[in-house]
Amino acid sequence: MEPAYDQPIADIAHYTFHYEIEEADAKVWARARLALLDTVGCAIETAATSNECRKLLGLATKGINVPDGFRVPGTDLQVDPLEGTFSFGILIRYLDHNDALGGAEWGHPSDNIAAILAVMDWLSRMAAAGRLTHTGPPLTVRTLLIAVIKAYEIQGCYQLCNAFNDYGIDHVVLVKLASAAVVSWLLGLTEGQTMACISHVWMDGQPTRVYRARNNTIPRKGWAAGDAARRAVQLALYAQAGQPGAPGALSSKPWGFWARTFGEDGFQFPQPFGTWTIRNVLFKAMPVEGHAVSAVEAALLQMRRFGEKGLSNPTEDIKRIDLRTTAAAGLIINKKGPLRNAADRDHCIQYVVALAFLKGSAPEPADYLDTSSWAISRDMECLMDKITVSPDEMLTGDYLNLDKKSIGAGVTVHLKDESVLPEILVEYPIGHVRNPGTNAFLETKFSQNMARMFSKAEIVQIAEAVHHPDLLVTDFVGLLARPASQQKL
Repeated sequence: MEPAYDQPIADIAHYTFHYEIEEADAKVWARARLALLDTVGCAIETAATSNECRKLLGLATKGINVPDGFRVPGTDLQVDPLEGTFSFGILIRYLDHNDALGGAEWGHPSDNIAAILAVMDWLSRMAAAGRLTHTGPPLTVRTLLIAVIKAYEIQGCYQLCNAFNDYGIDHVVLVKLASAAVVSWLLGLTEGQTMACISHVWMDGQPTRVYRARNNTIPRKGWAAGDAARRAVQLALYAQAGQPGAPGALSSKPWGFWARTFGEDGFQFPQPFGTWTIRNVLFKAMPVEGHAVSAVEAALLQMRRFGEKGLSNPTEDIKRIDLRTTAAAGLIINKKGPLRNAADRDHCIQYVVALAFLKGSAPEPADYLDTSSWAISRDMECLMDKITVSPDEMLTGDYLNLDKKSIGAGVTVHLKDESVLPEILVEYPIGHVRNPGTNAFLETKFSQNMARMFSKAEIVQIAEAVHHPDLLVTDFVGLLARPASQQKL
């Protein structure tokens, strides 16, 4: 008899195969549709605006059109599911505009949609062509939404109490974990094969988070999740081909993941898997690192006060800006010194807050580029030096509190005339589930992003498609492909 798999591995497989999402839970299904559309919109935004990202698409299959391959949204690429997952994954993530979730660890659950959509479209097209016999769940929009909900939940539950960053591990390990589980289910693997696949996730060497930190922040942070999702698909295909797993991949001594990498106490979970993550994920209102969103909102509100006092030059009239925020923001995006590239700038809280004061509006992707006037602005440099960042115990506690899950930041402005603009505290920015303006904002964000490549009629058709549970995913993906002649770059 084979030994039993470590309990965390078995728990993920059991949840993936057996947890039933209630049909009557309208909020969960609605949130899943919002997440899917927001993610697609972010990918289209990247495809339409980032030449840097587009250079990474389809690198391994240049000029090759894979029969019945995945059609990468926003492009004319038709590639295998591995290359498709990577390409779609970097489109989703590259501009840092897709959804986010904080906790002891932080990350972006929508990164998993790259693997889910790529595999489902490929499977559907291959089955229709008679190239394979599909034995998994129906390849419909309903199944797509189930996979999204469950991938979000697996990643989210691991993020809440397990600080992989304490061990130098990048959070994309959880994209690999969640995608491996749901892709195994989509492929039609057994529960045992799925556990084998998950065990391989833990046997992999995991990326360090060095490329997100301080002076080493580089564009890899924009393609790391796509890389992890691609590896998840690869591992699932290995398991489908009969490769066995290691039941003690976590607990084995001395070579298991816990003993060698994470700590022998193992993982901690505040609650069982369910639908919590999809209900609480933060949708981003602006392309900045998630822990800085509230600070930018607060800065924009302070600029209104600034203008009401008849002032117009933040660099000249501001003496100091006090920024109270979470410990996570202090760790990840509190930076001093030169910023060397776009990835460095969008992960610097001083840069995005100073930018909000100087522009009077939220940052945009182009504001981070080396060619942006802000990147070489002396006013920007001067104002950044006036920002003092202080991690706050209360804000950090509320950020980690599952009953509150705020993402608070307070901004106080000290003027050179010795007057003070009192603190503006933003706890629930636009995009947060507790902000009443979130749903309306997301509709606008989606429409604006999609309008970069699609007509109004096409956008309506795409938005309506996710409300048809029996629609084939391949038909949904077909709405998102874009011939080269219709692309903006």
